[in-house]
Amino acid sequence: MWTAAGSLLAWLWLLLCQGSFWRTDVRLPPRREPEVWPSVCVVVPARDEAAVLPDALPSLLRQDYPGRAELFLVDDGSADGTGDLARELARRHGGLPLTVGSPGEPPAGWTGKLWAVRHGIGMARARDPEYLLLTDADIAHAPDSLRELVAAARTGGFDVVSQMARLRVESTWERLVVPAFVYFFAQLYPFRRIGGARTRTAAAAGGCVLLRADTAERARIPDAIRHAVIDDVALARAVKRGGGRVWLGLADRVDSVRPYPRLGDLWRMVSRSAYAQLRHSSLLLAGTVAGLALVYLVPPVALGAGLASGNGTAAVIGGLAWLVMTGTYVPMLRYYRQPLWLAPLLPFTAFLYLLMTVDSAVQHHRGRGAAWKGRTYARPDAVPDEG
Repeated sequence: MWTAAGSLLAWLWLLLCQGSFWRTDVRLPPRREPEVWPSVCVVVPARDEAAVLPDALPSLLRQDYPGRAELFLVDDGSADGTGDLARELARRHGGLPLTVGSPGEPPAGWTGKLWAVRHGIGMARARDPEYLLLTDADIAHAPDSLRELVAAARTGGFDVVSQMARLRVESTWERLVVPAFVYFFAQLYPFRRIGGARTRTAAAAGGCVLLRADTAERARIPDAIRHAVIDDVALARAVKRGGGRVWLGLADRVDSVRPYPRLGDLWRMVSRSAYAQLRHSSLLLAGTVAGLALVYLVPPVALGAGLASGNGTAAVIGGLAWLVMTGTYVPMLRYYRQPLWLAPLLPFTAFLYLLMTVDSAVQHHRGRGAAWKGRTYARPDAVPDEG
């Protein structure tokens, strides 16, 4: 009964005091089109992305942007012909000019993606852009995406405007895991707090980050975050530490085309960075496991055990906590256009995330670290305050 009461109190605190994390109406802020459109360079790091590039790159080439814009795709040692395919897509579709570069293997202390981003920003600086759009090779943009991002940044005076792309939700496992992934992220980094000039909460979504070029230079991006596995959060924190303003919200017309059809695909996506999020701390891992159990697993267990043992108080308290949990998850399911009967299954999904987090720690202590696309980072160090 008392454990269930602790869970209910935790949910009431999350509901009322955690920046309305459960709301999904944080979209691009009010904006107006500037009289003179600034120049933009789009940087796309890509490693073995031939499978998704035909669905994503043409959307960038076809951007309806009134100002000067140019694309730089950085082929990060691909073995599947990503660079050649990008050139062929540019010839076939036309649109914005595309330059394909290759930085070679990253030196010690750099993650592959950030080394590719560094190379892309270096190529872009020759064009002296006012803004950089950092976007992944699996992200498809609506034709007006770039102009909307720039208009929002100019109108609001933001140094970073980032949208969390709508991830693919088609397979059974995607329906169970993907909306919860975004829900948990918003719980950790409430979007409404990120945009506040006086708040310390900072995060971005790496698939779509519009960044002022002079801000990137002042914050030494990406050099200052070169070993960050969770690079989007590290980028936002570096900008905020330097006095910059950051905005993050959900996207309406920016979509990830990468499939995660099997549980194993989703497991690897989460576990590769989960322990880095905890700063590789066994103490934080233990606290996270206990917290996940108290907040997500106790309510249904208390309800079931209370009914089975005749402890009505425990059953009622557990049921109320589960009800609050379910209610806060409903907006995210609606955003992803998923059936609402999935909402009561959130404890099961949270249990999967608990196992993924523990597995991330196990892989780290086995020396495998964050493994991704043929590279393994034995100890992916974070920026000093990342966590």
